[in-house]
Amino acid sequence: MVERALKKLSGERLRVLMASRTDAGVHAQGQVISFRTHSTLSLLAYVRGVNYYLPEDIAVKAAFRIDPDFDVRRRAVSREYRYTIVNRPTRSPLLRNRAYWVIGELDISAMNQACQALIGKKDFASFATKAEPNIRTVREVYRAEVKREGELVILEMTANAFLPHQIRNTVGVLIRVGRGKVTVADFNNIVQAKKPGLAGPTAPAGGLCLMKINYPVSWGENNENL
Repeated sequence: MVERALKKLSGERLRVLMASRTDAGVHAQGQVISFRTHSTLSLLAYVRGVNYYLPEDIAVKAAFRIDPDFDVRRRAVSREYRYTIVNRPTRSPLLRNRAYWVIGELDISAMNQACQALIGKKDFASFATKAEPNIRTVREVYRAEVKREGELVILEMTANAFLPHQIRNTVGVLIRVGRGKVTVADFNNIVQAKKPGLAGPTAPAGGLCLMKINYPVSWGENNENL
């Protein structure tokens, strides 16, 4: 959709590079994309023009000029994701497709204890999908924390990168920990087993949101006061 909007605006057929891939149905608050163009349009014109051609559920927040050799995917130092659970007896129509409805009290303390096993540079093969053969499964997780905000239970994870479905599979087994069906020791064993498909079940895509991509540089001075 972004590529089509760019073509309508600039007249160029452009290829967009995304900083982080997301599954169908996953939301993104802080996705970053880049493209090369010969257009002389201003940054402000790009933001307003692309938004004009995009559907209402997608919006560009800002535009920056970067070095031609800057790779928005490879130069990212970390990605921050959030998974939201509605933890109450009845569903939430307002959060439909934005959160996963789970009935029954969840033990947040046990879930956080389990999260400690995720911190560090490790082989997360157990959290990979079986259908992903020959994929490198070592990632470094900097933060994994579960918190309760009223009726919402939120998992926040930051890592250098994530495997396909890694967070959703992590949520699936953490919910089982919260329900007392899997112990913290069992969770640790799942991490150490390095067996694809062991974690899960895979939580629905709608509860997951890409919050932010972190870089070693700041682009704020290039945004023309957008």
